[in-house]
Amino acid sequence: MNAASTSSTNQVRDRELPVDRLLGRLVLARNNQRVGRVEDFRLEKQGRDWVIIEYVLGAAGLFERLGIGLKLLFGKQRGGYIARWDQLDITDPEHPRLTCGVQELRRQ
Repeated sequence: MNAASTSSTNQVRDRELPVDRLLGRLVLARNNQRVGRVEDFRLEKQGRDWVIIEYVLGAAGLFERLGIGLKLLFGKQRGGYIARWDQLDITDPEHPRLTCGVQELRRQ
């Protein structure tokens, strides 16, 4: 493995994070407003790796994670937000924060 490959491999490892450290964490907006908890992730395969492309926040993510049974029980109104990977700062996984305004998130 050459130096460039080693550097690239180390960069990927530096960005790795066990998703269970984020699941259920309360997300705050820049103004400290509560946005919702991280309830689910949307992934995309890139080469040999799986990469988070979106975070599902709030009740929408909980329904998504638990499946269609709850949706049928409680109806289609779910609430919550979808945040792109770049709209959530996870440098401190215990305290994720938005990098944008709440109004820039997609409603679920």
